[in-house]
Amino acid sequence: MILRTFGWSFAVTGLGLAAAYYFWGWTGFAIVAILSILEISLSFDNAVVNAGILKKMNAFWQRIFLTIGILIAVFGMRLVFPVAIVAVTAGVGPVEAVRLALNEPDTYQEMVTDAHPSIAAFGGMFLLMIFLNFIFTERHVTWLGWLERPLARLGKIDSFSVGVALAALLVSATVFAGQAYQHGGTYADKTSTVLIAGLAGVLTHLLVGGLSGYFENRLEEDDERAAEAEEAARRAGREPSTMGLAGKAAFFLFLYLEVLDASFSFDGVIGAFAITNHIFWMALGLGIGAMYVRSLTIYLVREGTLDEYRYLEHGAHYAIGALALMLLVSIRYHIPEVITGTLGVGLIAAAFWSSVRHNRVDRAAAAAGGGGSGGEDRPAVAERV
Repeated sequence: MILRTFGWSFAVTGLGLAAAYYFWGWTGFAIVAILSILEISLSFDNAVVNAGILKKMNAFWQRIFLTIGILIAVFGMRLVFPVAIVAVTAGVGPVEAVRLALNEPDTYQEMVTDAHPSIAAFGGMFLLMIFLNFIFTERHVTWLGWLERPLARLGKIDSFSVGVALAALLVSATVFAGQAYQHGGTYADKTSTVLIAGLAGVLTHLLVGGLSGYFENRLEEDDERAAEAEEAARRAGREPSTMGLAGKAAFFLFLYLEVLDASFSFDGVIGAFAITNHIFWMALGLGIGAMYVRSLTIYLVREGTLDEYRYLEHGAHYAIGALALMLLVSIRYHIPEVITGTLGVGLIAAAFWSSVRHNRVDRAAAAAGGGGSGGEDRPAVAERV
């Protein structure tokens, strides 16, 4: 199972590190390895959330996600995206941006640093919308029930999550964007830039999430009708087919996953510039990390880990919320990458440990003939509504 799921990741790791050593020696080898670890640590929460979406797809679309999706992730976000940043923000063509990346790396890094406020606003607002939609939705299983239950009640107000997100954007634009950090330790007024980029992040989430949700609901409705008609179809000697609708639903969920991955990649791409401005080292290191994130996503789906560890998805969404806030704060203040990475992993680890403890209580109660804990964890860290 491990080799089947992570085989391509192992192969890409070997080839990538070998290429780094062959062309750039031990220096290139070390930096590519560090960037790989950076990407994995910053994107572990991405894998957990992806798994929650990917488990709704069939095996075909899971393979598409692991093949075509990884090409989009590696070449789109880890190679083309840094170049596109310079091309758009500096008003130069893509070819000129590549020339700057290869021949004038200091100028290229300066341009990327100056573009950070717009990147952070877009990615931060997109991720914040994901967290708010999760935390304002009533759920049967809660992790931090004392917090999640009242927030879920607030979520019954129409468009409440959008209102909170726009309020956060307004605060970010007024508090942080007026003195946005720029290359060389200077500051500039990026209020209008942050507002526009943040609104684009909110609209992107509403559009892509709305489309995927629409087709997902259509698929669920069709599944209910198919279940009712299954017996009649069997008696008639035929099987009902819902391939077309399932294909559309999976397609838009796939698009949602790619946009989600793109937003998660912002911090990794920007963080990579704190280590190197060599475009090919970045592409190799972040690409290797992206492979492991996708393989981990598939592993979580196939092993049913999200069902076994019930609070893992909660921890990942809390990590998303923390990352979104850090991206918005980073418009003005530099946040070390070690904080960004360890905070997300720490929240997921706490959720994992809560799940393990809950499962132990369930097993102990079942062994004692109590029929399980009923979803209540004694320390009140994990509660069931």
